[in-house]
Amino acid sequence: MTIDLPDGPGTGTRASPLQPPCEVFRRATPDDAAAIASLTIAAYTPWIPVIGREPGPMGDDIPALLADAATEVWLADGDAGRSRHGPDGLVILMPETDHLLLHSIAVAPHAQGTGLGRRLLDFTEARAAELGLGEIRLYTHVLMTRNVEIYARHGYVETDRRVDSGFSRVFMTKTIG
Repeated sequence: MTIDLPDGPGTGTRASPLQPPCEVFRRATPDDAAAIASLTIAAYTPWIPVIGREPGPMGDDIPALLADAATEVWLADGDAGRSRHGPDGLVILMPETDHLLLHSIAVAPHAQGTGLGRRLLDFTEARAAELGLGEIRLYTHVLMTRNVEIYARHGYVETDRRVDSGFSRVFMTKTIG
């Protein structure tokens, strides 16, 4: 599992900041598996040259994640659910007994630069509060320094750096509530 905020080095059509999108956050279903895989590939592919390999989320077994009752996959559909591109973003959450693990967060290239990554982080915090969990944990690749900076700006604190599952990772946490 890798946690990365792929508002990253890729380019893409960016919406005007003067017209913020209106998302609908909805729980993904098995019918969304192909769209989730496509979004993940589009969002994380620009990171391959940075880290020298596919980021962890690109290897996720999406149908298995969707079938796991303990895992929550949430999609952000732009334009009040009428996006022509499919989901604009996603977040994969794994509630634990004492924290919420932010497994993956991805923003489609066409939606990058709109603030959707921030809204997905806000959604994650709200979901943790709904679940009665006072801490969110995540990790990202050490070479994804922009993501580390983004998380730090949103109140996440680095707790560790180590190789985990073959990836050099930065572990971060945020206390909420």
